[in-house]
Amino acid sequence: MKKFVFASMMALAIMTLVSAPKLQAQQPADSGTLSIKDPAEFNAYQMFSTQTDPKQKTAAGESFLKTYPQSLAKNLVLDALVDAYQASNDSDGTLGAATRLLQVDPNNLKAILYSVLIKKGQCGKTSDAQACDDAAALAMKGLQATKPAATADADWQKLTHAAFPIFHSTLALDDAVSKKDWKAAQDEYTSELKLFDDNESKSAGLSDMLLLAQAYSQPGSAQDLKKAIWFYSRVWDFAPAQYKAQIEPKLEYYYKKFHGGLDGLDTVKQAAQASTFPSGEIKIDPAKSPAEQIHDLLASTPDLKVLALGDKETVLAMGSKEDADKLWALMQGQESQVPGIVIAATADQIQVAVTQDAKDAKVADFIVNLKKPLTDADLKLIVPGFEFKTQPAAELVGTYDTYQQVPATDKTSQAASIVLKDGEYVPEEKKKAPVHHPAAKPGAAHKAAHK
Repeated sequence: MKKFVFASMMALAIMTLVSAPKLQAQQPADSGTLSIKDPAEFNAYQMFSTQTDPKQKTAAGESFLKTYPQSLAKNLVLDALVDAYQASNDSDGTLGAATRLLQVDPNNLKAILYSVLIKKGQCGKTSDAQACDDAAALAMKGLQATKPAATADADWQKLTHAAFPIFHSTLALDDAVSKKDWKAAQDEYTSELKLFDDNESKSAGLSDMLLLAQAYSQPGSAQDLKKAIWFYSRVWDFAPAQYKAQIEPKLEYYYKKFHGGLDGLDTVKQAAQASTFPSGEIKIDPAKSPAEQIHDLLASTPDLKVLALGDKETVLAMGSKEDADKLWALMQGQESQVPGIVIAATADQIQVAVTQDAKDAKVADFIVNLKKPLTDADLKLIVPGFEFKTQPAAELVGTYDTYQQVPATDKTSQAASIVLKDGEYVPEEKKKAPVHHPAAKPGAAHKAAHK
């Protein structure tokens, strides 16, 4: 699942701003108050505990543990080391200290929290299944933790309020990234957002609310476009101004996909301002069937050549055979630009996801067979994720050759596989002056609701 820059930045902000309240390490049951009888050990502990510089404190703490590995103060030192490494922005040191603390205090929630944050970051950055599963296992352990007897109720409440949403978020990320279980991801993101009050849902909860909207929009049995539209709307309502332009295209795309037009969307946006979750049924009327909408579109468009490329793909994918063939008769043999995300590339062929559905599912709906092979230098650049855009960026062009409708699966909506021949990759620096084409009608055929 491709993340918005907004989601990544907000997630990083949450990780940076979360400050776990001080959780006192549990003392051995028979120790009463901490008593260090060895004067040298006591002095070493005092030197460590009075350090204020985080780096000096970590050095003193590691030296103490190396010299006195069985000290009664081990838990306290490790607990403080977690904080000191965190204050030093040393994630490896934080994880190492937290891991050792969990070996002697297996239910230490602060150690679990910091470990989860770091491993969740690794999961999100690398999409490595093992990193995701490790983070999820720790998150599940954290949700099952019980309050230590020595911890004040207020401190425990503060810590769980900070930690439990992150644990649910981590489980959701594992479900989405590692398991592609969108229903489970929806449930965990929902559990997370229910832990936030209204103000928190507009700030700390906003990035995962966006991921919840994306989880509801994924093709397959777990797709629920009405809920996707609701959460996209609420994210749009409260997102910083500079991010609204990134969110709005998806919101409008899925609204038109379900409803058939943008009428009524402002009402949904306004309703989503009032609460994180809808109070009852989300009132959005479904559109006509895709084939009916496509037929109406073609009947009302005098010149079908002006349709946007994504609209043409929609007509070919979901229109009746008569309507699809009518459009294809105009397209076949014509040269076209192919803007989109590269799914795969060889020297002789580039596979591109053009429509939003194809991008979400990471499948190619346009296949461009090249006139001449790509160079090794080109292949180093044109890798999965590379994006061909319209003017003035580098572009991909080809001549329409064949198409076929592709039935829906549990991961994709019904689509068209469109093949172009005599393709050519034109780097930005080699492009000629742009050729004037009639203005396209953006997004018209995306009124069709993919069901």
